[in-house]
Amino acid sequence: MSVSLYYSARRPSPLTEAEAAAVGRVVAGHPASFPGEDQEGLCLYEGGGSDPDGIVAGSTKLPLDGDRVLPVMVAVLDSVTELRRALPDAEWHVHMDDLDVDWDEAEGYGFPGMRAL
Repeated sequence: MSVSLYYSARRPSPLTEAEAAAVGRVVAGHPASFPGEDQEGLCLYEGGGSDPDGIVAGSTKLPLDGDRVLPVMVAVLDSVTELRRALPDAEWHVHMDDLDVDWDEAEGYGFPGMRAL
């Protein structure tokens, strides 16, 4: 059974050209910081997903290998943190299956103690 991280942002107004470019930069820069070449990375859905007010949405399947889960999770959540900071006026929802991922202004998205390991 696989576990995935899901991320979405919504607001009534669509992305501006500058915001779309910022999202593109985050997505383009993500592979350089991503651990492992054979792992699914940051994957955004076309058009912000199924929410009519969705401006960004995506998911990443986490690896089954226990030694790789935490580095992949940190890389994905760091990229989603960059996305949120590029689109601060959107309503964000980030979760791992049915568990919400906490937001901290200083640290970004993560679970307690995640970066201390």
